[in-house]
Amino acid sequence: MLLYSPGQDCLFFQPDLALDPWSWQWQARGDALPSDAVEISAEDAVRRVYGMKRCRRLPIAVIGPKQAEAHQLQSAEQLGAALAGLGVPVLCGGKLGIMEAAARGAHNAGGLTIGILPDTEWQAANDFISLPLATGLRSARNYVVACSALALVAVGGHYGTHTEAAFGLNFGKPVIGLHGAPQIDGVRHVGSVEEAIETLLPILLHLPKLS
Repeated sequence: MLLYSPGQDCLFFQPDLALDPWSWQWQARGDALPSDAVEISAEDAVRRVYGMKRCRRLPIAVIGPKQAEAHQLQSAEQLGAALAGLGVPVLCGGKLGIMEAAARGAHNAGGLTIGILPDTEWQAANDFISLPLATGLRSARNYVVACSALALVAVGGHYGTHTEAAFGLNFGKPVIGLHGAPQIDGVRHVGSVEEAIETLLPILLHLPKLS
C-alpha cells in the first residue's frame, strides 16, 4: 500500500516505511502516520516523488535502432511522452530513429531529455535533446547509456540495441522489450506502451520486495 502525506511531502509504503528520494532508500519508521496521509496509486506516487524539490531524478533509457518501422517510432514517441508525464527524465543515444522519436515525445510533453552522444560535438544531437552530452566514444557510448539509466526499454532492435540491452542486464538493470526488441535472456517483453509503463512503476519507486 502506497500512502502520501501532502503536509510532509512524503511517500510511505505500508505504514512503517518512508522513502528518501535523494538516496532512494526506504527507511523504517516508528512514529504514527500523519493524519493527512492518503492512499495513492503507483502512477500518482511517481509523479509526486519526481515532483519533490529534494529528489534525484533517475532517468529511464529508451533504446532502439536508427532505422525503425512506423509503429515502433509511434510507440517510442508515446513512451517518451508517458515518461515525461510522470516527471521522469528520458535518456537515449541522442540521434535518430527510436532515439529521436522518444526524445520528441518527452520534449513535446515538457520533459527532460538526455542524449548520450557518440560524437565529440553536442550539436550532433537531434532537435529534441535538452541535455546533450558529447562523449566522443562512438559505439562505446552504448555502455554509458546502459550504465546511466535506472532501467532500459528497447523498442525494436539491431546490433547496437542488443549491446545496450546486454550491458544493461550485465549491470543488473531491468530491461523491457517492445515490438521486436532483442530476444535475450533477462529481457522482459511486453505488448504495449501501457504495459511497459506499468512494469516500470515499481522500478521507478524502488519498491521493496515483500518476503
